[in-house]
Amino acid sequence: MARPVKKTPGEWRDEIMRAAQTLFLSNGYEETSVTDIMKAAGGAKGMFYRFFDSKGELLQAICDRMFLENNPFEAVRKRTDLNALQKIRELLALNQSDTARGNLSMQAIPILKDPRILAAAIAENRRVLTPLWRDLLEDGARDGSIQTAYARELAELLPLLDFWLLPSVFPATAEEISHKLHFAADMLAAMGLPVIDAERIAQTEQLFRAFPSEG
Repeated sequence: MARPVKKTPGEWRDEIMRAAQTLFLSNGYEETSVTDIMKAAGGAKGMFYRFFDSKGELLQAICDRMFLENNPFEAVRKRTDLNALQKIRELLALNQSDTARGNLSMQAIPILKDPRILAAAIAENRRVLTPLWRDLLEDGARDGSIQTAYARELAELLPLLDFWLLPSVFPATAEEISHKLHFAADMLAAMGLPVIDAERIAQTEQLFRAFPSEG
């Protein structure tokens, strides 16, 4: 009888993340337990806590990995037919069209009430996104499509805007979030980055209408 193949820690972590991603997308985050995840992954419940402190931490890790696997910055970087400003508009459209990651990101909104998970998410966004934004903004200064004296500041600010809009971080009604979106659009345009248009605002408003008015 053949012995079962042992999995490395990295393989176990990947298996848990794959199983959880499938269950979160099919059943929902709240309806999926750690027991469900480990049953699908084929391991004991204790194995889960070797890699993740909580189900919320796992969900955030899945969202981060899905972004890196389908990175819109990488997709637009290859586009020689677009200037930098057009690339930014295109990457925002690509980001919003990633429905699977968008689904999980919306499920992750409530868990960001946890200060530890929120701090980790902010740190990861800053580590990954700030350099990518700065590269694009500097490309825009070179090709003339972006006129701003605040490339560095914008590169640091843009990864934080998502958190500012989240009702679990800054409680807000759908109407208040809409007002914040218009503010962000006007502010970025004044800084030389007119990338949030009426269509983008309408799409984002539609996403947040799924949440209760008390946020």
